[in-house]
Amino acid sequence: MPRVFVQGAPVTEFPRYAPGAGRGAVRRITEVGEAVLHRPCRDVTEFGPDLAALIDDMFRTMYVAEGAGLAANQVGVDLRLFVYDCPDDDGNRHVGHIVNPVLESPLGGRRLLDEGEGCLSVPGAVMALPRPDRAVVRGRDQDGNPLEIEGTGYFARCLAHETDHTDGHIYLDRLTKREKKDALRQMGDRREEVYARRSAKEAALSA
Repeated sequence: MPRVFVQGAPVTEFPRYAPGAGRGAVRRITEVGEAVLHRPCRDVTEFGPDLAALIDDMFRTMYVAEGAGLAANQVGVDLRLFVYDCPDDDGNRHVGHIVNPVLESPLGGRRLLDEGEGCLSVPGAVMALPRPDRAVVRGRDQDGNPLEIEGTGYFARCLAHETDHTDGHIYLDRLTKREKKDALRQMGDRREEVYARRSAKEAALSA
Protein backbone atom coordinates (compact mmCIF):
# COMPACT_ATOMS: atom_id res chain seq x y z
CA MET A 1 0.00 0.00 0.00
CA PRO A 2 1.41 3.47 -0.88
CA ARG A 3 2.86 5.40 2.02
CA VAL A 4 3.69 9.01 2.87
CA PHE A 5 7.25 10.05 3.73
CA VAL A 6 7.93 13.42 5.37
CA GLN A 7 11.56 14.50 5.38
CA GLY A 8 12.38 10.93 4.39
CA ALA A 9 10.58 9.27 7.31
CA PRO A 10 7.26 7.37 6.98
CA VAL A 11 4.20 8.84 8.71
CA THR A 12 0.83 7.29 9.38
CA GLU A 13 -1.18 10.21 8.03
CA PHE A 14 -0.62 13.62 6.45
CA PRO A 15 -2.91 16.38 5.16
CA ARG A 16 -3.46 17.19 1.50
CA TYR A 17 -1.11 20.17 1.77
CA ALA A 18 1.98 20.60 3.93
CA PRO A 19 0.89 22.54 7.05
CA GLY A 20 3.38 25.34 6.38
CA ALA A 21 1.49 26.26 3.22
CA GLY A 22 -1.34 27.57 5.38
CA ARG A 23 1.03 30.06 7.00
CA GLY A 24 2.80 31.03 3.79
CA ALA A 25 2.21 33.69 1.17
CA VAL A 26 2.27 33.21 -2.59
CA ARG A 27 5.36 34.62 -4.27
CA ARG A 28 5.99 35.40 -7.92
CA ILE A 29 7.69 32.56 -9.80
CA THR A 30 10.72 33.61 -11.82
CA GLU A 31 10.97 32.60 -15.49
CA VAL A 32 13.72 31.36 -17.78
CA GLY A 33 16.05 34.22 -18.70
CA GLU A 34 16.02 35.89 -15.28
CA ALA A 35 19.54 36.08 -13.88
CA VAL A 36 18.75 34.47 -10.51
CA LEU A 37 17.88 31.20 -12.28
CA HIS A 38 21.14 31.01 -14.19
CA ARG A 39 23.82 31.30 -11.52
CA PRO A 40 24.70 29.07 -8.56
CA CYS A 41 22.85 29.96 -5.38
CA ARG A 42 24.49 30.93 -2.09
CA ASP A 43 24.69 28.45 0.76
CA VAL A 44 22.23 28.99 3.59
CA THR A 45 24.21 30.04 6.68
CA GLU A 46 21.44 31.30 8.95
CA PHE A 47 18.83 28.89 10.28
CA GLY A 48 15.91 30.53 12.01
CA PRO A 49 12.45 32.06 11.62
CA ASP A 50 13.22 33.85 8.35
CA LEU A 51 14.24 30.58 6.71
CA ALA A 52 11.17 28.81 8.10
CA ALA A 53 8.91 31.57 6.73
CA LEU A 54 10.54 31.30 3.30
CA ILE A 55 9.90 27.54 3.28
CA ASP A 56 6.23 28.15 4.15
CA ASP A 57 5.95 30.64 1.28
CA MET A 58 7.60 28.19 -1.10
CA PHE A 59 5.19 25.40 -0.20
CA ARG A 60 2.19 27.65 -0.78
CA THR A 61 3.60 28.95 -4.06
CA MET A 62 4.36 25.41 -5.24
CA TYR A 63 0.81 24.25 -4.54
CA VAL A 64 -0.69 27.26 -6.31
CA ALA A 65 1.44 26.46 -9.35
CA GLU A 66 0.56 22.75 -9.10
CA GLY A 67 4.21 21.74 -9.02
CA ALA A 68 6.03 18.79 -7.51
CA GLY A 69 9.02 20.84 -6.36
CA LEU A 70 10.19 24.43 -6.11
CA ALA A 71 13.63 25.94 -5.53
CA ALA A 72 14.26 29.23 -3.73
CA ASN A 73 15.64 30.97 -6.81
CA GLN A 74 12.31 30.22 -8.50
CA VAL A 75 10.80 32.76 -6.10
CA GLY A 76 13.72 35.13 -6.60
CA VAL A 77 15.72 34.16 -3.51
CA ASP A 78 19.39 33.38 -4.09
CA LEU A 79 19.72 30.50 -1.61
CA ARG A 80 20.39 26.77 -1.92
CA LEU A 81 17.03 25.39 -0.84
CA PHE A 82 14.06 23.55 -2.30
CA VAL A 83 10.72 22.11 -1.21
CA TYR A 84 8.86 19.15 -2.69
CA ASP A 85 5.60 17.22 -2.58
CA CYS A 86 6.12 14.49 -5.13
CA PRO A 87 5.06 10.89 -5.81
CA ASP A 88 7.44 8.12 -6.79
CA ASP A 89 6.67 5.43 -9.34
CA ASP A 90 5.21 3.16 -6.62
CA GLY A 91 2.62 5.76 -5.64
CA ASN A 92 4.35 6.78 -2.41
CA ARG A 93 4.14 10.48 -1.57
CA HIS A 94 7.26 12.37 -0.51
CA VAL A 95 6.97 15.76 1.23
CA GLY A 96 9.70 17.97 2.62
CA HIS A 97 12.44 20.50 2.12
CA ILE A 98 16.21 20.36 1.93
CA VAL A 99 18.73 23.12 2.57
CA ASN A 100 22.15 23.24 0.87
CA PRO A 101 21.43 20.12 -1.20
CA VAL A 102 24.19 18.05 -2.77
CA LEU A 103 23.24 15.39 -5.30
CA GLU A 104 25.22 12.18 -4.89
CA SER A 105 26.08 10.15 -7.99
CA PRO A 106 24.56 6.64 -7.73
CA LEU A 107 27.09 3.83 -7.68
CA GLY A 108 26.52 1.11 -10.28
CA GLY A 109 23.31 -0.20 -11.78
CA ARG A 110 22.02 3.22 -12.75
CA ARG A 111 19.24 3.25 -15.34
CA LEU A 112 18.21 6.30 -17.29
CA LEU A 113 14.50 7.04 -17.56
CA ASP A 114 13.65 9.09 -20.64
CA GLU A 115 10.39 10.75 -19.61
CA GLY A 116 8.64 14.08 -19.89
CA GLU A 117 9.89 16.89 -17.67
CA GLY A 118 8.58 20.37 -17.08
CA CYS A 119 9.46 23.35 -14.90
CA LEU A 120 7.39 26.01 -13.16
CA SER A 121 9.86 28.58 -14.50
CA VAL A 122 9.22 27.41 -18.08
CA PRO A 123 5.40 27.44 -17.84
CA GLY A 124 3.57 25.16 -20.23
CA ALA A 125 6.55 23.32 -21.72
CA VAL A 126 7.19 19.58 -21.31
CA MET A 127 10.14 17.83 -22.95
CA ALA A 128 11.54 14.31 -22.80
CA LEU A 129 14.77 14.24 -20.81
CA PRO A 130 16.77 11.25 -19.54
CA ARG A 131 17.43 11.23 -15.80
CA PRO A 132 18.81 8.50 -13.49
CA ASP A 133 16.13 6.30 -11.91
CA ARG A 134 17.67 6.83 -8.45
CA ALA A 135 18.90 9.92 -6.64
CA VAL A 136 20.34 10.63 -3.21
CA VAL A 137 20.46 14.21 -1.94
CA ARG A 138 22.26 15.23 1.22
CA GLY A 139 21.84 18.53 3.03
CA ARG A 140 20.17 19.97 6.12
CA ASP A 141 16.69 20.75 7.37
CA GLN A 142 15.45 24.19 8.39
CA ASP A 143 16.92 23.75 11.87
CA GLY A 144 20.36 22.83 10.53
CA ASN A 145 20.13 19.12 11.22
CA PRO A 146 21.79 16.73 8.70
CA LEU A 147 19.37 15.24 6.20
CA GLU A 148 19.56 12.57 3.52
CA ILE A 149 16.73 11.97 1.05
CA GLU A 150 16.65 9.09 -1.44
CA GLY A 151 14.25 8.85 -4.34
CA THR A 152 13.46 6.55 -7.22
CA GLY A 153 11.59 7.03 -10.48
CA TYR A 154 9.70 10.30 -10.78
CA PHE A 155 10.79 11.43 -7.31
CA ALA A 156 14.45 10.87 -8.28
CA ARG A 157 13.80 13.14 -11.27
CA CYS A 158 12.36 15.78 -8.95
CA LEU A 159 15.36 15.67 -6.61
CA ALA A 160 17.81 15.99 -9.51
CA HIS A 161 15.78 18.76 -11.16
CA GLU A 162 15.53 20.87 -8.01
CA THR A 163 19.18 20.40 -7.08
CA ASP A 164 20.03 21.56 -10.60
CA HIS A 165 18.15 24.78 -9.84
CA THR A 166 20.32 25.46 -6.79
CA ASP A 167 23.39 24.99 -9.01
CA GLY A 168 22.08 27.61 -11.43
CA HIS A 169 20.82 25.22 -14.10
CA ILE A 170 17.36 24.69 -15.55
CA TYR A 171 16.32 21.59 -17.44
CA LEU A 172 16.48 23.44 -20.75
CA ASP A 173 20.26 23.49 -20.28
CA ARG A 174 20.26 19.71 -20.73
CA LEU A 175 18.41 19.85 -24.06
CA THR A 176 19.73 20.27 -27.59
CA LYS A 177 19.35 23.68 -29.21
CA ARG A 178 16.45 22.37 -31.29
CA GLU A 179 14.72 20.88 -28.25
CA LYS A 180 15.19 24.09 -26.27
CA LYS A 181 13.64 26.07 -29.11
CA ASP A 182 10.66 23.70 -29.07
CA ALA A 183 10.27 24.10 -25.30
CA LEU A 184 10.29 27.90 -25.56
CA ARG A 185 7.71 27.72 -28.33
CA GLN A 186 5.48 25.58 -26.07
CA MET A 187 5.93 28.14 -23.32
CA GLY A 188 4.89 30.94 -25.63
CA ASP A 189 1.79 29.03 -26.71
CA ARG A 190 0.65 27.94 -23.22
CA ARG A 191 1.97 30.55 -20.79
CA GLU A 192 -1.27 32.52 -20.44
CA GLU A 193 -3.29 29.36 -19.89
CA VAL A 194 -0.88 28.27 -17.15
CA TYR A 195 -1.11 31.64 -15.39
CA ALA A 196 -4.90 31.57 -15.53
CA ARG A 197 -4.85 28.15 -13.87
CA ARG A 198 -2.49 29.40 -11.17
CA SER A 199 -4.78 32.37 -10.43
CA ALA A 200 -7.76 30.06 -10.08
CA LYS A 201 -5.79 27.75 -7.79
CA GLU A 202 -4.66 30.65 -5.60
CA ALA A 203 -8.26 31.81 -5.24
CA ALA A 204 -9.38 28.28 -4.32
CA LEU A 205 -6.67 27.88 -1.67
CA SER A 206 -7.50 31.27 -0.17
CA ALA A 207 -11.23 30.58 0.04
